[in-house]
Amino acid sequence: MVTRVVTGAHYGLKDWLIQRVSAVVMATYVVLFVAAMLVCTPANYEEWRDVFAPQWMRLATLLFFLSLFWHAWIGMRDILMDYVSSTAARLGLQVVVVLLLVAYAAWAVQILWSI
Repeated sequence: MVTRVVTGAHYGLKDWLIQRVSAVVMATYVVLFVAAMLVCTPANYEEWRDVFAPQWMRLATLLFFLSLFWHAWIGMRDILMDYVSSTAARLGLQVVVVLLLVAYAAWAVQILWSI
């Protein structure tokens, strides 16, 4: 008989679900964005600015990027946990990934709200 030992992490189901939900959010945004670009194709900066001018479009784009960064964090964390055996190196790489993703998120906010 096999006895299952439960540890405190419980990453599996929650992270699996987050990756699936974030993928659905990103796929939905891409489909809607491509459809919008087929309807009105911006040719210059002013037209592109007008596409992202409404608050709902900025929020939808921000949601896309936050989903992308969260999705990327889970994937990178799993890759690092699987393939980097040194705890110090893994922790260092995870810190670098987190800092980059936070910087990218801040950059996305700055771009979206500077339009």
